[in-house]
Amino acid sequence: MTDAPASLLPVALKAAEIASDLVRTRVPGLLTAKGDRDMASEVDYAVESAVRDYLKERTPNIAILGEEEGITGDTTGDLLWAIDPVDGTANFVRSIPLCGFSLGLIERGRPVVGVIDLPFLGTRYHAAQNTGAYVGDRRIQASMTTDLKDAIVAIGDYAVGKDAETKNRIRIALTERLAANVQRVRMLGSAAIDLAWVAEGKLDASITLSNKPWDTAAGVIIAREAGAHVTDQDGTDHTFNSAATIATVPALAVDISALLSPTTRHMPKT
Repeated sequence: MTDAPASLLPVALKAAEIASDLVRTRVPGLLTAKGDRDMASEVDYAVESAVRDYLKERTPNIAILGEEEGITGDTTGDLLWAIDPVDGTANFVRSIPLCGFSLGLIERGRPVVGVIDLPFLGTRYHAAQNTGAYVGDRRIQASMTTDLKDAIVAIGDYAVGKDAETKNRIRIALTERLAANVQRVRMLGSAAIDLAWVAEGKLDASITLSNKPWDTAAGVIIAREAGAHVTDQDGTDHTFNSAATIATVPALAVDISALLSPTTRHMPKT
């Protein structure tokens, strides 16, 4: 970037405000099937459209990747916005408040700005590279948990769609290993919330055995700026092309990696 990443944080925060207003004031409406047990609501499409319009106006030279509409704009540049209009749609359509808007700015494969808004919980997280992570105006930090048996760990949803049975054998095996070693296992239904709550210290680790940039980009930079380690399944630094998204407090990184290893060593690197 020619300017510090933080220079585009106000744009991301305004986009989150636009999205939050729509999510809070509209009912889900008709659902569109996206495959086996996957769907998008009318609100998903409305939020993404509104945010795209805003970003195109404010940052016309930056490409945009959205969950519902794919990628648009000049993809040869170094920067890319990644939008998840409603992360946790299944929760949203059932009036479960664990859902949110996620917007990350990615520079050459690594997120540098992120905003996560949880409309029904009244919280908005943000971070920019080298400036710290915040909820509202309060700076946040990952937990100081040092013992695996004291850890609360979130895992991503079980798989649906193609190869779900194979993928879920890995996820179920991981769940069993976690259940035998950590204090509690949680499945919240939103990768954005998982990562934001690692940043805030509500969770000690988040394990998502997939990496969809619209789900993870904002949460990755927020968790990192709060002091968490965020890696791929093999322990390498997490990037746009990683296969999984593993966020942990530093003291538990080795222990979590040891639990992951037996169940993920056969996962494809995609």
